[in-house]
Amino acid sequence: MTLTQFKTEALEGLCTREQLDLLDSIDTLRSQGISHYVSLPQIIVCGDQSSGKSSVLEAISGVSFPVKSSLCTRFPTELVLRKNSQVGVRVSIVPHQSRSEAEQRSLGSFCEQLDGFDGLANLIENAKAAMGISTHGKAFSNDLLRVEVSGPDRPHLTIVDLPGLIHSETRQQSADDVQLVQDVVQSYMSEPRSVILAVVSAKNDFANQIVLRLARAADPSGIRTLGVISKPDALVPGSESEASFVSLAKNQEVEFRLGWHVLRNMDSEKGQSSLFDRNIQERNFFSQGIWEELPRSLVGVDALRTRLSSLLLGQIASELPSLIDEINIKANSCRMQLQKLGDPRATGDEQRLYLLHISQAFQSLVKAAVDGTYNEPFFGDAKTNAGCQKRIRAVIQNLNEEFTKKISLRGHLRHVLENEDQRSVSKHQIRITREEYVRHIETLLKKTRGRELPGTFNHLIVKDLFQEQSSPWEDITQSHIAATWAAARDFLQHSVSYVADGATSKTIFHKVILPALEDLRHELERGSQEFLKSHQRGHPITYNHYFTETLQDTRSGRQKEAFREAIQSYFGVDTLSTTHPVEHTINLRGLYNSLLQKTIPDMTRFASEEALDCMLAYYKVALKRFVDDIATEVIEVKLLSALPALFTPVTAFQMPIPLVTEIAGESEEIQGLREQLNKKLWILTKGSDTCRLFVGIRGLDSDAAVADKVQQSQEALSENSYGSIELPEEVVLSDSESGNEHSRPCSPALPEQIANPEISVEQHTTELEKHPTTCSSTSVRKKKKGKVAPRIQPPVEPPFEPFVEC
Repeated sequence: MTLTQFKTEALEGLCTREQLDLLDSIDTLRSQGISHYVSLPQIIVCGDQSSGKSSVLEAISGVSFPVKSSLCTRFPTELVLRKNSQVGVRVSIVPHQSRSEAEQRSLGSFCEQLDGFDGLANLIENAKAAMGISTHGKAFSNDLLRVEVSGPDRPHLTIVDLPGLIHSETRQQSADDVQLVQDVVQSYMSEPRSVILAVVSAKNDFANQIVLRLARAADPSGIRTLGVISKPDALVPGSESEASFVSLAKNQEVEFRLGWHVLRNMDSEKGQSSLFDRNIQERNFFSQGIWEELPRSLVGVDALRTRLSSLLLGQIASELPSLIDEINIKANSCRMQLQKLGDPRATGDEQRLYLLHISQAFQSLVKAAVDGTYNEPFFGDAKTNAGCQKRIRAVIQNLNEEFTKKISLRGHLRHVLENEDQRSVSKHQIRITREEYVRHIETLLKKTRGRELPGTFNHLIVKDLFQEQSSPWEDITQSHIAATWAAARDFLQHSVSYVADGATSKTIFHKVILPALEDLRHELERGSQEFLKSHQRGHPITYNHYFTETLQDTRSGRQKEAFREAIQSYFGVDTLSTTHPVEHTINLRGLYNSLLQKTIPDMTRFASEEALDCMLAYYKVALKRFVDDIATEVIEVKLLSALPALFTPVTAFQMPIPLVTEIAGESEEIQGLREQLNKKLWILTKGSDTCRLFVGIRGLDSDAAVADKVQQSQEALSENSYGSIELPEEVVLSDSESGNEHSRPCSPALPEQIANPEISVEQHTTELEKHPTTCSSTSVRKKKKGKVAPRIQPPVEPPFEPFVEC
């Protein structure tokens, strides 16, 4: 294994101390596993099979991997370069999430270190065997091989080399392998924070290479894609193909916002040669022929290394605010899920206590919804279907209004047509004129005649007519009861799911809430039947003056209509809305006689018309009273008011022990889920704390809005944070005190106590907490007396190993 020495002055000039710390911190977060949950900024190397990707990676990193033209990358390889005084290599495996839990533990335990670079090839072979990759076995894997290389002249860079895209299956590469590789590459390309390094071989027409099509699909605008042309020495000098690739390098053929770069690969067919020799050959190649026309910033590995470092730093800095937002959102989601799960509960007392907490939260939430107070986050956006269902008071109000409209339009059996009324009616209603209705009543009067005088009617006829007219009420009311009950059921499902985890909430709903809801439904049906019975079986009773007013208005309306017709007929006009001059003598007696109401000689008809007017007037009064009774005495009293009492702390306290255990007892799945959530929250919280340290540093962000976002995230995390990482205790020394001419100024992102030397903080005596899975690029100074940085409280780490350490 060989290692090329770099001239890193250009890289050091490119990055400030704070920027280098940022790059190290992102690498640390990645090694801690945060990339499982959020997309981290990274550079990914993609290309068709045998396009020279691995050679490009070697040229950039200075680490010589064993490369043969007949072999290809079999798995994603993450190469982490860190500037450190100590030279070393660390190889580990990050198992893919599709692996079983046992496989993840086994692969995650693979972690080996070397003090030098001899033996790296054997380590990689051991890792391939652990992943199940062999000549006769599995051809490709979607597990990640992580190679960390540290040294005093290494650039700060993290690159992921992906398996080459396969054009067609062969004896060694099946159709499943072809699809697996493409899925792996597309998954990395689709990460919005990944910079795509699309390697195109000059040996093949670039229009036929799969990588460009996939890169354009993942990044249509080309804002995060940098093209790399490899193997330009394979082109015939002066040929059209060479001119075409030069045009491509100038960003004229396939345009990427980040442009193109050209590298000359080391030819593995000509035997082993050092990377030093490779670089000399590359410089000689680009100093002659058509390639000499290209700017030096677009050719050679040294320029590419500088471009990539700048790209990665810029990508991290620009994505830092959105990364913090995403971490905080997912951390808050973890907290909510853990809150639903509650504390571990193995004993009956712990289980009952958990139910007491859940029932209290449930009762408070339901009461707020019933009262129409929608301040809790539970209610969400009212424009969504779920958000609307959770606002039960609004839902019931709307259902009551719909019920009122429906029963007003469809609640009467016979619809009397007035003045050419063409309104549509339901299939259960009967369209009828007033004349037809009167004849119908005449028939009933003759069949129900009693001792009443001629021209009058038996008041029981009003009862019969009303019961017949209000017969559709029952179906409409039952439909309304069913709708309100279903709305309450959906709301309660949302409520209990919000305060408890999935399994517990499902059991509570089916064992406690749903049976109580069924009882409420029977109560609603009985209550509505009682009000229907009072109208449909009893005789008409009302002391509401609206009845007499309506009756008088009906008669007055017919009288006004008769007057209008008489006047129009007498004067021969079509309308009474205009002024008409009269030039002849008016016969007042004739006008008077025309205005007199004509008597109805048919006493049965007269009685029928009177009975019809009475029934219609009473129907209006009864309908208003019935609608109010259903809304208040049935829906409000028997349903809404009862909802908060369905599951209360008293209910939980009185539950029998077997039911408590059935509801609140923890399964292995719940225990595993809590462990996973604690692990995830621990990692996300550490990531949030780390990222927040770098916001506000000059050169990392230029937008003032970034500071606002971080301030909001700090407020959100200050009270509910699961924990925060422990910062190293760094001595704040002046140049004269430390004796180190390279002592760094305090970062403006650090707390005020560090920045302000007047603030004295007691010296801590505890040892620094070391994380063996990470290698910081900055050495930790020995503590001396003086002012020290305050320590942020460390997180309470979950009782499990987040990742297996070396």
